[in-house]
Amino acid sequence: MLGIHELWLFVLSGLLLNVTPGPDTAYIIGRTIQLGWRGGAAAAIGISCGCLVHVLGAAIGLSALLMASSTAFLAVKLIGAAYLVLTGLQMLLSRAKPIAEIAGQAGETSISRVFWQGALTNILNPKVALFFLAFLPQFVAADSAHKTLAFLVLGLIFITGGTLWCLGLAAFAAKAAGRIRQSTGVIAWINRSLGALFIYLGVRVAMLEAR
Repeated sequence: MLGIHELWLFVLSGLLLNVTPGPDTAYIIGRTIQLGWRGGAAAAIGISCGCLVHVLGAAIGLSALLMASSTAFLAVKLIGAAYLVLTGLQMLLSRAKPIAEIAGQAGETSISRVFWQGALTNILNPKVALFFLAFLPQFVAADSAHKTLAFLVLGLIFITGGTLWCLGLAAFAAKAAGRIRQSTGVIAWINRSLGALFIYLGVRVAMLEAR
């Protein structure tokens, strides 16, 4: 169907890729401990939306253009690296507060910010675009007349599996972290860890070279 082949292998590969711990996992767990289930869910959905942008880009050829144009690649890379580093510095320098105080002062704003940070971290990372551009075509026949639709279907399957896994991860983290979220010391440690993670990702994006 649509030229898609070895779908079982794609699903299995996607599952293994999604459950492998990485920066996204750390971000979701950190935000869950900070803001509870809603924070973790916002992070997970934001990450998935960022991935969806790259899937759409791969399907219509934007990712190929990004890889082919050194100017476009450099622009996205620098913007993404700057965003990640600035976000990381803000977290490192922020004053720790108990989660109850954060919820009382910020409420929906914090959840919205978590969502957009998760989304932009992926959208502004050329490496994510290159991943989908390299991964999805492996499971679509070269002579398929519906490559764009096939890429979209595979991308949605991959993102759906990843979103479900991340939401489950957030639920587990929220339940396990219920007793420690009121500690300013723990919140400070989480802020520093997430800040360092964003700075690390920013440096990696800045050093990324087009293939």
